[in-house]
Amino acid sequence: MDLIGAIDIGGTKIAAGLVDVNGTILEQEAWPTDREKDYHAGVERIAGLLSRCVERRPDARLLGVGVGCTGPVDPKTGVLGPNSFLPLWEGVSMVEILEKALGAQVAIENDADAAALGEYAWGAGKGAGICAYVTVSTGIGCGVVVDGRLYRGAGGAHPELGHIIIDASSGPLCICGGRGCWESLASGTALAGWYNERRREQSSNGSADADAREVCRRAGLGEPLAQEAVLRAGHSLGTGLANLITTFIPDVIVLGGGVMSSWSLFEDPVRRVIRQTCGMVPFERTALCLSSLGARAGLVGAARVWVHRYGSSPKAG
Repeated sequence: MDLIGAIDIGGTKIAAGLVDVNGTILEQEAWPTDREKDYHAGVERIAGLLSRCVERRPDARLLGVGVGCTGPVDPKTGVLGPNSFLPLWEGVSMVEILEKALGAQVAIENDADAAALGEYAWGAGKGAGICAYVTVSTGIGCGVVVDGRLYRGAGGAHPELGHIIIDASSGPLCICGGRGCWESLASGTALAGWYNERRREQSSNGSADADAREVCRRAGLGEPLAQEAVLRAGHSLGTGLANLITTFIPDVIVLGGGVMSSWSLFEDPVRRVIRQTCGMVPFERTALCLSSLGARAGLVGAARVWVHRYGSSPKAG
């Protein structure tokens, strides 16, 4: 059986798996990410995870390995750029190192681009001419696929659409160097941060901070401050999506990430902003839908990275 190795390197966990040519995950293993250790330890862990998957499929022929990695990554050289989740991996060519460790052909992309490829080929974006994938979790990541190919910038760079500026005058500073970028206002981190700060201002009882999931839960139960936090984040999320629609007019925008499990809380403010601000383009032609891959998007997208680069066999492309 022909299978594709898949590696999903995230800020929380590293996962490895085997995916068939139809996008089905047949085997998978995962391990928590340790940002305090360098890439040597990470590669050793990755090799061990994938080896265990392969051992359970003795009849498998490994075509190659696709990787989706958090943060900026050069898709040609595999060199990781500045990365707050993996600071000791910066400047390292993961393609070269992984090919030596795994004994297989490796292709790598930013994790949002990987998930976009997965949704386009095997998920909610299937059949779309232009598919944008937006993940809203700790940060905001975005990948755009046009007629089956990733949209890239100069030199093949991944556009950091999560850092488009939407409130330059009063928005918070972001690690990207900008003020009021999309991620700093609409991510799960931003949602929870705004809520917890206001809660501390209103009360001095020293209760523990809430994460984005908890804020959404409280909003669903009718807590006024949590509802205000969600409405604020929803407006910013809608502004960023409106910018994507005005720029690309995609056939579909697929929404993924943990925060979007509470999409029903955000949908009304998001659609309201889009209606109000996308008057120069046929925004109604862009469908907004939730990821159909869900938690599988990381590994399935990673597998699709290899297919996107090399086709159905190691010698293709």
